[in-house]
Amino acid sequence: MTPLLDRLSNKTVLIVGDLMLDQFVIGSVDRISPEAPVPIVRFDHETWRLGGAANVANNIVALGGRAEAVGVVGGDSDGSRMLAEMAKRSIGTQGIVSDSARCTTRKLRVVTTRNQQVARIDYEHDREIETEIESAVVRKIQDLATSAHAIVISDYLKGVISRGVAAAAIAAARARGIPVLVDPKVPHVEYYAGATVITPNHHEAEAVTHMRIRSTEDAREAARRFRERAGSDAVLITRGEHGMWLLDGDRTEIELPAEAREVADVTGAGDTVISALALAVAAGATLSDAARLANRAAGIVVGKFGPATVTVDEMKRAEA
Repeated sequence: MTPLLDRLSNKTVLIVGDLMLDQFVIGSVDRISPEAPVPIVRFDHETWRLGGAANVANNIVALGGRAEAVGVVGGDSDGSRMLAEMAKRSIGTQGIVSDSARCTTRKLRVVTTRNQQVARIDYEHDREIETEIESAVVRKIQDLATSAHAIVISDYLKGVISRGVAAAAIAAARARGIPVLVDPKVPHVEYYAGATVITPNHHEAEAVTHMRIRSTEDAREAARRFRERAGSDAVLITRGEHGMWLLDGDRTEIELPAEAREVADVTGAGDTVISALALAVAAGATLSDAARLANRAAGIVVGKFGPATVTVDEMKRAEA
């Protein structure tokens, strides 16, 4: 795996999707409120992290690649913070469109010092983009795809991935002869026709295929049904503690056992999977080898709290 890791640098991935900010308000809890049966959190500190498609881009950079993001932020302070945080991490922001009619997507989590989540507040405007904003996003995709080695569609149902945007990303990838990878959401499964590979988790795969996935044979059949329904070349089903199942074309089917040693938080694990997968295929890896790399990355990132990243050095240490 080390030779592949060494080839990841200087490959550019274009990430199209729902950019988010994750805010963590952290404090201690030692009593229940006398006003209502809820814990009182004594504030200690707060942290901010990139989430959603922005976390995908962050993972690409952490693995040594170059990331260009296409998405939408609001004309608000959160939008300014998003752009500043991305620039700080050397993520390209030329493709980000500002829409004063929307708010920047932000998830505020109240968390104890023991990493127990007390509450979450979502600030979002999830209606699909249209008219001038959609056209602007499509133009950004077409412009930035010319220098990309792979394209990722990161769909969180927050409005950026419209039918037109998904079609533009897939068409741009096909025109360039580069792979396009999709981290999907069930209501948009018809949008992804023509994608190289789609990476549903097992809940999404069950919803699309109308079947339960309880065994390897179930995963095999679900992958086949999902590929037929979505119209993609390949499907990688992520199954949590049961690992992954890859269906690549009509011939290759691989089961990958989970590599996690300790699970702290699965938040953002799907972002890490598609980041590692995309960067590996951009570097010329087969989908099978890319899936093995993504499986290793996922095993590391679930040991961290919140949306997190994995580095090449961490991957090499895990291999040793």
